[in-house]
Amino acid sequence: MSEPDVFAALANPTRRELLRLLREEGEQPVRRLADRFDMRRPSLSEHLRVLKEAGLVTEQPIGRQRFYALRPEPLREVADWLTPYERFWRSRLAGLREVLDGMPDG
Repeated sequence: MSEPDVFAALANPTRRELLRLLREEGEQPVRRLADRFDMRRPSLSEHLRVLKEAGLVTEQPIGRQRFYALRPEPLREVADWLTPYERFWRSRLAGLREVLDGMPDG
């Protein structure tokens, strides 16, 4: 089995929305998550499986239900990768601000 790919897991908008829901609302049963999406339960389960394999969520069976929770640690890889780009855009926007501040008001 290949190494989990956090970037591939995040590439899908449904999976990003699942992560947002878990971040904002905390641990939830799969049924409650499924109610938020216009798709069949097996399709949603496939998205949750991808997130679990990437290490972005945990799954805990409680009785007959499976509860999912956000595991944000793998997102550090994404943040580390984005940091140079953030610095790049911050410097570009600062330069734009200087140009705009130097223009006469119209």
